[in-house]
Amino acid sequence: MNAAPARPVSTASSSPVASAPLAVRPVRGRADTAAFAALPRTLHRGDPYRLPPAKGDQRALIDRRRNPFFEVGTAELFLARRGRKPVGRIAAAVDSRYQALHDARGGLFGLFECADDPEAAAALFDAAAGWLRERGLETMLGPLGFSVHDECGVLVEGFDGPPTVMMPYNPAYYPALYTACGLTKAKDLLSWRVPVPPGGEPPGPAARAARWAADAPDVRLRHLDPCRLEADLAVVRDIYADAWSGNYASVPMTGREFSHAMDRLRPLVRPELVWFAEVRGEPVAFTFWLPDVNQALHATRDTPPGRSLGRPLGRLRTARAVRRVDRARVILTGVRAAHRARGLTAALLAEAQRSAFRLGCAESEFSWLLEDNRDANRYAQAFGGVLHRRHRLYRRDLAPRPAAAASSTLSPAPLPTAVPAPAAPHVPGVRR
Repeated sequence: MNAAPARPVSTASSSPVASAPLAVRPVRGRADTAAFAALPRTLHRGDPYRLPPAKGDQRALIDRRRNPFFEVGTAELFLARRGRKPVGRIAAAVDSRYQALHDARGGLFGLFECADDPEAAAALFDAAAGWLRERGLETMLGPLGFSVHDECGVLVEGFDGPPTVMMPYNPAYYPALYTACGLTKAKDLLSWRVPVPPGGEPPGPAARAARWAADAPDVRLRHLDPCRLEADLAVVRDIYADAWSGNYASVPMTGREFSHAMDRLRPLVRPELVWFAEVRGEPVAFTFWLPDVNQALHATRDTPPGRSLGRPLGRLRTARAVRRVDRARVILTGVRAAHRARGLTAALLAEAQRSAFRLGCAESEFSWLLEDNRDANRYAQAFGGVLHRRHRLYRRDLAPRPAAAASSTLSPAPLPTAVPAPAAPHVPGVRR
């Protein structure tokens, strides 16, 4: 486990670029939009673990006509430049669903990217805070894409390898920038590395819990049926809405938001890795795993993701790399509230893990799990998981900041290298 190195936050470098005048302005026009979308790739070029998003994906995310978030929320994008060079970006957002369910005076921020430039970072956070304050809001939470259904959190521990599919990665200096800009921890999101044993069989306590649940006479387990893909995805949506209704910062997805998300995931879905539990014929729980295609993308780093993968050379290199993928990510597992005492999560995870073994996976990642979600983290431990990454959501009050903020450092609590599995054979239903 590699934590972000503790260091005083430095002032901007004395390089010619850092000494150029700094300006932070709202994104306006095609040139600004292109610079905002391209910044992650240009800013972190050369990082051995960073897998920057495709420009097309970034453009779709911020396009008010294509991203269905903008049917229910609003946002402002800001770009920081030193001279003519983009050095940072941020988005501020208002989601009425989040305000109704969690914080009536709360706003959101996300899409933060910045050079190791404390002045630029402070100006970006101040711009986002000012925009939200103008709308009568008192706090902001993030980073989120635009909601918890997008990539969210800042990596604060576990910088020793590339991220798994749909998980964010950032340089180790980011946490210090956040704390120096007056943001404080709101919630940690945990990632567990789980080995896939021979045969895919889980350890003893988890195996006993899985058998106990699966052997119930009214329970049937099945994997996703490719012939009824749309119907099964509708089942995922229904259970997801029920299972996440009370989750931290969670908001209900609109039909268009869910369809938009599934359209992105559809090319990655393996039916053998998506499992449902039915009770008396009614679907009541699911687990949704994806092969970690980031392994393939990392192996073909010189071929940019996006359209270039459609070219013959890109297709060939990626196809070869995909065959070497040996890790899966557990992105969702949910049980309807009325059935959480039946241990169905253990049975579903066991079946998916057996399928992952047959597909050649040596390990999986359970991510992300809220740090205070005791049941979810117990499942990760019961399946032999080792806590190996921590992402963090931050919060900031929107009162005006003092002219000079004190420097600070980030020293997160160290994670254990191993956690013993619980002795009890039965653990309750789980949410993320």
